[in-house]
Amino acid sequence: MKASYERIIVLDTETTGMNRDSGPHYEGHRIIEIGVVEIIKRKLTGKNFHVYIKPDREIDPEAIAIHGITDAFLVDKPTYADVHQEFLEFIRGAEIVAHNVNFDVGFMDHEFQMLGKGIGKTQDFCKITDSLAMAKKIFPGKRNNLDVLTERYGIDNSHRTLHGALLDAEILADIYLLMTGGQTVLVFRDSDEHHQDGKYIRRVEDRMKSLKIIYASADDVEKHNVRLDTIEKNGKCLWR
Repeated sequence: MKASYERIIVLDTETTGMNRDSGPHYEGHRIIEIGVVEIIKRKLTGKNFHVYIKPDREIDPEAIAIHGITDAFLVDKPTYADVHQEFLEFIRGAEIVAHNVNFDVGFMDHEFQMLGKGIGKTQDFCKITDSLAMAKKIFPGKRNNLDVLTERYGIDNSHRTLHGALLDAEILADIYLLMTGGQTVLVFRDSDEHHQDGKYIRRVEDRMKSLKIIYASADDVEKHNVRLDTIEKNGKCLWR
């Protein structure tokens, strides 16, 4: 399948833990949740991939505090081997966008390697884009995690009390569209009210209502008229 990268998938993962000193997937850490959101022609299509995965190891308490996923919750979930083919077909030939993408892709490549089937690495069949690196170029010297970016772009994330792969991918999709093109046209699934187009428009309207209106003072009006008189002396004044 030839990659055109017209299809963008925004991806996030949750894991059993990480060892920042020696690499994210060392010490046997595994993926336990994958969330992917599809964008085509700058529109969210509503076609997603979301799965919880049994990792065959315990989850670090520090990781549970971040995402809230427990060993008991995952006991009856599929293994990565069970979902690999479906996941691979969903991402194949697309451009992957993730926040600190090396973390997520590092785990993905580790899962591919553990299957022992010579699958290769994510970069062999996907373009990889780091939205964190993009944000650092747009807002140099500032914090650029998801919470900060949602506030900066006025995106409602009040429903995000814990990290979750699909929820974070949906939030990142909004951020990515705003970072790369300003105004966006969003098409969402009917079953997810907080993502319906009408709700997005209402969020924009609410922000507009909160803007303070400053009216011109009498002095401002007088100075404005003096300026228009000067323009009129040199030709036709279009503002009268």
